[in-house]
Amino acid sequence: MQKPLLPLLFAASLTLQIPAYAQVISSYGGETTQSGQMKAANISLLTLAAALDLAYGANSEISAARREVEATEGMIQQAGIIPNPELSTTIEDLKRDTRTTTVQISQPIELGGKRSARIAAAERARDLALADLSAKQADIRALVVAAFYDVVIGQERYRLALSTVELAQRATTIASKRVLAGKISPVEETRARVAEAGVRIELAQALNDLGTARRELAATWGARTPDFDKVQEPAEDLPPLIPLPALMQRLEQSPLLARARIEVERRKAMTAVERSRRIPNVTLTLGSKRDEQVGRNTAVVGLSIPLPLFDRNQGNILEALRRTDKARDDLTTTEVSLNRELGQTHGRLSTSITEAEMLKSEVVPAAQRAYEATTKGFELGKFSFLEVLDAQRTFFQAKSQYLRSLADTHRAAAAIDRLLGEQFSATKN
Repeated sequence: MQKPLLPLLFAASLTLQIPAYAQVISSYGGETTQSGQMKAANISLLTLAAALDLAYGANSEISAARREVEATEGMIQQAGIIPNPELSTTIEDLKRDTRTTTVQISQPIELGGKRSARIAAAERARDLALADLSAKQADIRALVVAAFYDVVIGQERYRLALSTVELAQRATTIASKRVLAGKISPVEETRARVAEAGVRIELAQALNDLGTARRELAATWGARTPDFDKVQEPAEDLPPLIPLPALMQRLEQSPLLARARIEVERRKAMTAVERSRRIPNVTLTLGSKRDEQVGRNTAVVGLSIPLPLFDRNQGNILEALRRTDKARDDLTTTEVSLNRELGQTHGRLSTSITEAEMLKSEVVPAAQRAYEATTKGFELGKFSFLEVLDAQRTFFQAKSQYLRSLADTHRAAAAIDRLLGEQFSATKN
């Protein structure tokens, strides 16, 4: 009869090794010193708008995309510069009396619209860099929104685990008193302590997940450690479900789709550059020739033009044409991929919203009522602690499932944000 009690007693001893919830709280919301005093956070209550501003201003990937846009301005500037002239001198015969010295300046003259074609191609490269910046901002926005709501839900899960620990403590105290009064077996108290140890583990896990979520959010603006205390946003806000046809229309403004279209235009501009190179440039030469033997100066005028007999830039033109065709194919692929991804994400959002609403309105309240009724019945001696434990576990699982569904909902909404490149639903500030 003693052997079945040994595992329970061993498990109950875990309670002594797990820090009390009051100690666990000290690590939530900021860093702690060796003395146990919490350091003041830079931001006590972080909003989604503030998180987005921080990410837009300090995210290294967005900064890199901005640098690329700035670099393309240099490309446009360089594309519009005309070729430099060339100064040359020639001396014939080293003897002073019979020496002939020629000084001339040569200026290449571009024909065939080369300069305008280069400028157009550079401008398309700038447009492409701007589209990349817009797409990167959309990516970071979706990342921030998903990370923000992970923190929101982590905070909610932490509060749930904390309240569960408090209830478990109360149940353990009640069980201990009833054992002393001789109303229940000591096994019931042991089970209560084991259950309390289990929920303390859940609390520690919830706190760890919350810390991870806070670090992931802070990393979006390059912070090595979270520089905020909590985030301010209702955890139970569900994004509205916008009809899919309406989202498909808005998909036409997607930065990813815009980038694919601009790439086609850039390739067309590059083809125009290569075609302009078929026409050779003309070099105009002006100078003066000094003949020491005759003792007079003569003017020198020259004009040179390459003969495009063999090299007509035909290979580069063919390459540019095929790359333009490839860009058109990539545009079609992007359109199909975005439509498919939007449809799948919209379906996932719809399922998550339905699940979250059902859990919120039916499952969680029913589990909570059952748990509260069982707890009161246990205090009055109507139920065993095992029944209380089962009801508690059911309520915790229902609430946790609801929080997971809520997180999936906001992740799906953030994914739609990324595809549309705009504020969609749950991301409203």
